[in-house]
Amino acid sequence: MGSDLTALFGFLPQLADGVLVTVQLALGGAAGSLVLALVLGLAMVAPTRWLSAPARIVVEFFRGTSLLVQLFWLFYVLPLLGFELDPLMCGILALSLNYGAYSAEVVRSSIEHVPRGQWEASMALSLSPGRRMFRIILPQAWALMIPSLATLQIQLLKGTAVASFLTLQDLNERIGVLRQSTGDTLFSYSVGFLVYFVLAWLIQVTMDLLERLAKRRLGRDPGDSGFVGRVAALLGRGREPAVATGGPKGGGA
Repeated sequence: MGSDLTALFGFLPQLADGVLVTVQLALGGAAGSLVLALVLGLAMVAPTRWLSAPARIVVEFFRGTSLLVQLFWLFYVLPLLGFELDPLMCGILALSLNYGAYSAEVVRSSIEHVPRGQWEASMALSLSPGRRMFRIILPQAWALMIPSLATLQIQLLKGTAVASFLTLQDLNERIGVLRQSTGDTLFSYSVGFLVYFVLAWLIQVTMDLLERLAKRRLGRDPGDSGFVGRVAALLGRGREPAVATGGPKGGGA
């Protein structure tokens, strides 16, 4: 174990480079998937078929095909058509398209789950369709979609591991190099488990904060929602409340 730790300390700069590539893939994919999800999700709930039908086709196509195949198509086939992207951009684009399609379903479902009374009230105010969506409906839908989007963003983080197939030296690839240098598979992949867990935990905490802010902006009490709130509530259950014992004994006037 001592030799493994020594090798790990010497390997930290390379491991940090791998974490940086993974974070770049995760952040780029998250931003791209969120933009795509909003565009496709809003298009799918549009009243006109010429918007909703193409959006549905795009969503079903990228949901129904493998992320790895999409990645290889962008990296190997796209250059044959005259467009060549570097491996990092291929990874970000593939993650954006794949998880953007899944996230679009979350956006669509959240918009449709906004209470009908809110739709009717906004129409009674004679708001234009655009103002109705972005001022009334979407802020409420945003609070509803954050928990599901958080799960998809964590899935996206784990999906960045496929980028190692494009010769990218991401976290997954660096863990493999660590295993080869130390010869200890258990130690190397345990390090990988911990690093991925920390990154996923940071995503969850960030999304929980966004959820609380969204609910507070709507005038709702966020309560104990989110990871941090649930942990605090769980820890608080073991504490017995103070019991009033009444006033001091005796002592008449």
